[in-house]
Amino acid sequence: MFNKKNDRKFCPLLKKACVGNECMFATQLRGQDPTSGEEIDEEACAVAVLPMLLIESTKAQHQTGAAVESFRNETVRTHQDLVLAAINGQMGLAPTLINHG
Repeated sequence: MFNKKNDRKFCPLLKKACVGNECMFATQLRGQDPTSGEEIDEEACAVAVLPMLLIESTKAQHQTGAAVESFRNETVRTHQDLVLAAINGQMGLAPTLINHG
């Protein structure tokens, strides 16, 4: 992602031309491009790729939230079925009154 020495982009943090691999924000970027699906293995500016990484992180959080909600709904359904089965005596359990006094 870094350009050749004579064709560097302007760095808004340094207020001068990008210094490429000499910069503290230079990082190795590996993974899959979210738009094209192609494998990525290149050096890039962490500040420049931050918006893409934030979008990917948000997408992963949404997927995790949906999975947790689905698991919760299934757990509630199973619990309700067990309670109804116990109330109806289908599990061989008779409801008993517990006296605490």
